[in-house]
Amino acid sequence: MLRIGQLELPDFPLILAPMEDISDPPFRVLCKEMGVDLMFTEFVSSEGLIRDAVKSAQKLDIFETERPIGVQVFGHDVYSMLKAVEKIEEVNPEIIDINYGCPVKKVVAKGAGAGMLRDLDKMQKMTAEIVKHTSLPVTVKTRLGWDDNSIVINEVAERLQDVGIKALSIHGRTRKQMYSGNADWYKIAEVKNNPKIHIPIFANGDIKTPEDALRVRDEFGLDGAMIGRAAIGNPWIFKRIKHFFETAEILPEPSIPERLRVVKKHLELAIQWKGERLGILETRPHYSNYFKGVAHFKPFRIRLVTEDNLDEIYRIFEEIEKYYS
Repeated sequence: MLRIGQLELPDFPLILAPMEDISDPPFRVLCKEMGVDLMFTEFVSSEGLIRDAVKSAQKLDIFETERPIGVQVFGHDVYSMLKAVEKIEEVNPEIIDINYGCPVKKVVAKGAGAGMLRDLDKMQKMTAEIVKHTSLPVTVKTRLGWDDNSIVINEVAERLQDVGIKALSIHGRTRKQMYSGNADWYKIAEVKNNPKIHIPIFANGDIKTPEDALRVRDEFGLDGAMIGRAAIGNPWIFKRIKHFFETAEILPEPSIPERLRVVKKHLELAIQWKGERLGILETRPHYSNYFKGVAHFKPFRIRLVTEDNLDEIYRIFEEIEKYYS
């Protein structure tokens, strides 16, 4: 059993990474069905939250079936972060996670996200204030450093552990890399093997297959796998990893009927959450991902991403099932 504060998780938990426009409640429900152990919301702007921006507030929508869940927050101003934490506490997540890893220019330009890797003193002080301000366990997600000349992750881990974080998720790339090149699991393992570190260290980046997850666990000795891009359109990855751990067998790729079942459920959940019009619109980007690699799917995809009528969307689903049967 692995602990984050009072939260108990299985040994080597599988974690859904926070992803903008992906890890919303409908998608999280599907990942939960597939066996994920811990999930995070899309990352929430502290500034947006304290201004009561609708989009930021909606990111705090949590359903009981999703638990345990963490809310991830980002920002550059300590006061705004503390006020945001107060709002986050109202929805009673199991964890508050601070984003010090987002590489997007508009975020780092303000000194937030991975921008904080250029000011470790501020990172440490902000984290200390947040830990003192909440009774919830605080965790952090970050990167190896700003670039190859400033790999600071060991110092970051020690400093943040010292001020009270309960776990650290590390994306094995620098900010400069963005999502290019390969994630360096060896550097994440260096943090885990640091005798001063006693909090759980989770690996993030390039965990795409059950075999990858096994290597992260057995070869690199890390405490869990945080999976992001490999789960997009593929919530089955959590089920497939767990099956592989238990049996050493690789489950086949999901069948067309299974993909359709999940797509329909995603659409239904989105409509329940935001109403028919927005539910249809927000599900559109997911169709390409759910049917990625399926031969001759393009004509169906074009129709799905342009259709506004719910009954017609279900007729297209029926056509897809007949075509591939």
